[in-house]
Amino acid sequence: MSEYSNFAEVYDRLMTDVDYKARTEYLCRLFKKYDRQPTLLLDLACGTGGFSNEFAKIGAEVIGVDISEEMLSYARENSEKCGQSVLYLCQPAEELDLYGTVDGAVCCLDSLNHITDYERLCKAIERVALFLEKDRLFIFDVNTVYKHKQVLGNNIFVVDSEGVYCVWQNFFDDNCNTTQIDLDFFVKEGKHYTRSCESFCERAYTLEELENAVSAAGLQTVAVFDDMTENPVSDTTERAVFITRKIKETYNG
Repeated sequence: MSEYSNFAEVYDRLMTDVDYKARTEYLCRLFKKYDRQPTLLLDLACGTGGFSNEFAKIGAEVIGVDISEEMLSYARENSEKCGQSVLYLCQPAEELDLYGTVDGAVCCLDSLNHITDYERLCKAIERVALFLEKDRLFIFDVNTVYKHKQVLGNNIFVVDSEGVYCVWQNFFDDNCNTTQIDLDFFVKEGKHYTRSCESFCERAYTLEELENAVSAAGLQTVAVFDDMTENPVSDTTERAVFITRKIKETYNG
């Protein structure tokens, strides 16, 4: 799993199309429909803190966890800029270790796809379940197999945004549903551009694989929706949203 050492610097400028506020409102609707709005929330793979800060703004205490210290550095700066207090921890998802339980957890923007080993994915979900209070929700989203095959595929994308020019090249492996992603960034500094690179891999898991991982962790799949809706997933769903509930007590303090 990549630690995004170079990507962190330009992440926010390339993600301007992500409406964190609207997505947080969507997640809150799901929490309220199937349980309640969390008071102490885990934001797993929090990146630069987009969701952590939005949840903090509506009154939740937030623990943001990410494998990348570079990402967390920007997350702390972003929290300070918007006047929010978030506890950030640098940990791999499969080694999650909190000080106690939380009453809600999220993992957003296909972060779990970046764990390309299925056993490690299962371990990450298991660790979330360990620190989640019984009957509470863990909501996560994933890029689907359809998106990896038909949208990402072996394609090249170009992003030109706020002084950053990015060439995004994908290489899809149909044998294991993985996409190797190579990014070249050209960051404008005065009249010149500085080039840097980042490479990482995503794996698309089937719904059955994810449901099995959820079940093995002591969670129950409550619903699976097409992104930003409450509609069932379809053959052309690009991002699936899982609402899961902890049904077994596992935390021992």
